[in-house]
Amino acid sequence: MRGEAAALDAPPAAHVTLADVRAAAARIQGAVLRTPTIRCETLSRVTGASIFLKLDNLQATGAFKERGAANRIALLSPREREAGVIAMSAGNHAQAVARHASLAGIRATIVMPRYTPATKVTRTEGWGARVVLHGETLAEAAAHALDLSLREGLFFLHPYDDPGVIAGQGTAALEMLEDAPEIDTLAVPVGGGGLLAGCATAAHEMKPGATVYGVEVEAYSAMAQRLAGKPVQVGGPTVAEGIAVRDVGELPFALIKRLGLDVLVVPERAVEEAIALLAEGAKVVAEGAGAAGLAAVLAFPERFAGKAVGIPVCGGNIDARALSNVLLRQLLRDGRLLRLHFDIPDRPGMLADIAKRISDLGGNVIEVQHQQLFGAPTVQSTELHLMVEVRDAAQGNAIIAALRAGNYEVRRG
Repeated sequence: MRGEAAALDAPPAAHVTLADVRAAAARIQGAVLRTPTIRCETLSRVTGASIFLKLDNLQATGAFKERGAANRIALLSPREREAGVIAMSAGNHAQAVARHASLAGIRATIVMPRYTPATKVTRTEGWGARVVLHGETLAEAAAHALDLSLREGLFFLHPYDDPGVIAGQGTAALEMLEDAPEIDTLAVPVGGGGLLAGCATAAHEMKPGATVYGVEVEAYSAMAQRLAGKPVQVGGPTVAEGIAVRDVGELPFALIKRLGLDVLVVPERAVEEAIALLAEGAKVVAEGAGAAGLAAVLAFPERFAGKAVGIPVCGGNIDARALSNVLLRQLLRDGRLLRLHFDIPDRPGMLADIAKRISDLGGNVIEVQHQQLFGAPTVQSTELHLMVEVRDAAQGNAIIAALRAGNYEVRRG
């Protein structure tokens, strides 16, 4: 059914409008989930803004990329459909193209870098795609994908520099503003720029007075640098790997520049805080890129105070170990976990006395490292490391004061 309709569609225009976004919404209906937009009271209280979350982490592949992939695949010509599609991705775009090509009965090839985690390769293959592992970087994988597309006559489906993809991504803002028309501000993550370009196009025509911000992380602020006319310099580790892009799309860049959008650059710590706050406060699992919109609200509170802010939680594909690490790091920063270090005399009862002082004030010791043989400075002393769970920073400070009152020299780690 979708294939028959696709053959009747004209190729997407080089300019994207609200009409294109609405057409994309009709085209992908039933193939892509219309995800809920919810107002989160907890996040609203924390930030001083009225926070609305667009939960695209609930898509079948866990990310918004399905919108653009589904729309662009539906727009393929009969010849392109017969030849098949090829894409380059190490993550969400790969699974989106694989899924919607499979639904449309089209052969798909996905080129992924050799370092791609096995789970992502397996999931992509699970949608029926042929996966080719090539290159050490995304750039090398992209070059190989383009080479394969020429040699095998495959249609190269770009993750963001394509008007059909941009129109599809814009359906996220279309749905969000239809479901929560009170939204007056959007904070949209930026990688290659397709999501921001599509969402801004929809928002500016649907609600001309709305403010739309793009959001990048410090290590990869390519769009902000391009808009400022600076040479692009990016790189470094980030939990927001989904928006860790060096080369932004030329069409998204042109649309974003024409609309005069500001792109906010947030620190890595704000992204981690946003991931933890979404998990604990909103009960929503978000990857780093999916939490970037909330990170902007946390990092630039003066821009969002009193506003009704729409945030696309554009992906939830975060590694379980990374999520665990982020949550634990945030507990330490909030003072709800204490790492305490002692050098104590090697005498019976010392550990029991320390544990009692902690428990008397309601602390919970969850980890103990007691080194008597090789770590201590002398044979008459013991090195002790404790991890203690507390309600808040005030309780933690009271516990440390009680330990010091007992003549223990304690250091926080």
